[in-house]
Amino acid sequence: MVRRPDDMNVFEFVVVAALRAAQLQRGCTPRVEQSPKLAVTAQQEVAERKVQAVPVATEATPPPQD
Repeated sequence: MVRRPDDMNVFEFVVVAALRAAQLQRGCTPRVEQSPKLAVTAQQEVAERKVQAVPVATEATPPPQD
């Protein structure tokens, strides 16, 4: 069982690990010692802060033209 960082909420941990597992499935190189299961490898990477979520920048909407 992989312990999630105390400062990361459960939802963020699960989503980031799931996205990373998909990347590993597509052939990305693991950043930690690889486990037989990709999901565990992804969780370890997130727990050790080897991968992190990148905030998505929202586009500013232009002001209405009169």
